[in-house]
Amino acid sequence: MGEHVRFAEGDPIVEKGERGDAMYVLLTGTAEVEVGGRVHKPGPGQTLGEMALFSQKRRTATAKALEPIEALKVPAARFHEFLLQNPAVAVAVLEQVVERLREVQDRVEAYWS
Repeated sequence: MGEHVRFAEGDPIVEKGERGDAMYVLLTGTAEVEVGGRVHKPGPGQTLGEMALFSQKRRTATAKALEPIEALKVPAARFHEFLLQNPAVAVAVLEQVVERLREVQDRVEAYWS
């Protein structure tokens, strides 16, 4: 379903503006994701790059390895199939997307108040 990949400390995992060709499920290590002036540090069990696959648009964030990372790379062509076969990952992805949406909503509300 996916392939195991490794990233050394400092390696880019995804870059803002790229076409979303895959998502990554982190198995070990921590990444740094910068988007909209905010920094997130996902670790094992969390995903990177899924939003570009849902929207079929270019990536909106840059992510790099803060330490050596092992990840499962899930190609865009198999993304939906992967989620259907791995419901726990699908739920985790949904939780992450909701968390990001709430963060954006909080920032918008703070701006307007």
